[in-house]
Amino acid sequence: MTSKLPCFDEDKLEDAADRKLKHHYPAPSFGPAAVAESGDAECPVKLYEQLNGAISNRSVSPWRYIRDTKEDRFPRTLVVAQCLCKGCIIGGIHDSSYNSAQVRQSRVVLKKELCEDGKRYRLVPENELVAVGCTCVKPRF
Repeated sequence: MTSKLPCFDEDKLEDAADRKLKHHYPAPSFGPAAVAESGDAECPVKLYEQLNGAISNRSVSPWRYIRDTKEDRFPRTLVVAQCLCKGCIIGGIHDSSYNSAQVRQSRVVLKKELCEDGKRYRLVPENELVAVGCTCVKPRF
């Protein structure tokens, strides 16, 4: 099936990916206000008390957005949600009897695949689950 997809020279690949994504697989219109550097983060119990902050901070399962970059994918960088608490903020305290879990959305990305000639590449559409937020759930036992 993928052998029927056109092959592109490396220098034309990014433009071809941009055109295909724009016309056939438009990106969701939501966008985070700020993106953090990846790494460890603390559960922000105090932010939960704010009434006018971002929804990601006021949630009982707060999250932040980080960049996920893969060189063989278009778009190369996706903004994904990272849960900040293992449990949930219940009654103003971090309650470990619940779990924070990612809410995921399917998104079409284009994977870079080497063509049979060994010099050019094709763009193969694939569904990738992307974390867009976090929610509070009862743990599985």
